[in-house]
Amino acid sequence: MRALALNYVSPLTHAGLADLAVLALLEEVRLTPKPGLVDLRGSGVHRDLTLRLMEHSAESLRTTFDLLAQEAARHQWVNQFLREELARLGRLGEHVMLQETGGVNTHRGAIWALGLLIGGLCVRQAPATVPDLLNNAGALARMDDRFHVAGQSSNGAQARIRYGVGGAREQAARNFPQIMDGLEQLYRSRKAGMSEQAARVDALLAIAARLDDTCVVHRSGLEGLEWMQQQAQKVLTVGGYGTRAGQTCYDTLEAGMQQRNASPGGAADLLGACLFIDSLITRGVIAWKS
Repeated sequence: MRALALNYVSPLTHAGLADLAVLALLEEVRLTPKPGLVDLRGSGVHRDLTLRLMEHSAESLRTTFDLLAQEAARHQWVNQFLREELARLGRLGEHVMLQETGGVNTHRGAIWALGLLIGGLCVRQAPATVPDLLNNAGALARMDDRFHVAGQSSNGAQARIRYGVGGAREQAARNFPQIMDGLEQLYRSRKAGMSEQAARVDALLAIAARLDDTCVVHRSGLEGLEWMQQQAQKVLTVGGYGTRAGQTCYDTLEAGMQQRNASPGGAADLLGACLFIDSLITRGVIAWKS
């Protein structure tokens, strides 16, 4: 399989790119602790999810990510046809995921976010920096999928309609601003000498502090969302999860999420996207900023 047509320090095949996407999802789900979410300690507030199920789901998407990269590489730049082919392949990947999980939605949001990023990355007129990549992904998200057939409304879609929040689609259409929030916090915490675990928890909290997370809204309404955002920001304000004060504030956040039976699933999906982009930067696939 040929290498991607980008200025890599080390050539990366489409299959290699898919491996990085799967690895990012595995690293996200294994990150511990995460408030209300599946992690190494257990299933959080989710009765239908386990760590093993989430890992199996991530592994099942390897072929989907490979096909997404191959399709994007056929195009000079982002365009309507690419948008619709990515959507078609994403729906096939969703079908595989649901078959593998017995109908449980484990990674629908991650397929959406990573699919757009892979599409925006692998076009022949490739982006040079992370903002360029997010611009490409946003341009794809803003294009209509003329072949999408509306089916059963998801929990996130219901929350968007009921509460008027933007959700995953608006986040993508705005060039994923919370992915930038997460990456900036990840690098800020690393620079401050935090452990990699603490830096990644901080990245998750930075996303959660500003994201209109429909997973939280569905379970606990706007009050729950606002409370989570405030508490996530409080952890960061006192120094982050790697500090004693930050861990005390984090414990309050986690207890409150358990009480509200809520978890920031949308933020977790975007953390996976952050870890994917971070792996691309580390390997010299793309620059952080110009």
